[in-house]
Amino acid sequence: MSSPALTALDAAGLPYRVIRHGPVRSLAEAAAARGVAVPDVVKTIVVRRGEDDHLFVLTPGDRVVSWPKLRQLLGVSRMSMPDAAAARAATGYERGTITPFGATTAWPVVADERLRGREITLGAGEHGVAVAVDADAALTALDATVADVTDPEPAR
Repeated sequence: MSSPALTALDAAGLPYRVIRHGPVRSLAEAAAARGVAVPDVVKTIVVRRGEDDHLFVLTPGDRVVSWPKLRQLLGVSRMSMPDAAAARAATGYERGTITPFGATTAWPVVADERLRGREITLGAGEHGVAVAVDADAALTALDATVADVTDPEPAR
């Protein structure tokens, strides 16, 4: 299987393991299907700062973006999440498959500091496929800004 994400990982020289699983309906199901803990399923969030100005925010699966922390880090007062069509136009990927690797535009990446020092799984550009990769190596390859930008997932 070749995809823009895998091609980008290969070009970056990053070792990775492809994980194929069937459809999942939740993050917990994705973790079980991938054989990892929920925090190791990384959510790639597309954030819009302005007209044709986006970035990727990588969060552990058990956390959510802290908008105040992210705004302070970036020095902006407003940000939004684009709808599914705008996210696809900005990245080339459908929601649920988005990854910074192989996106149509190499938007800046901000990663939560809790990703460091572990193996993580990321979307691989298509449904039911993920990659496991060393977080530190991936964050270096993406030239990510690493900071505390998340809060715990609210209890349901």
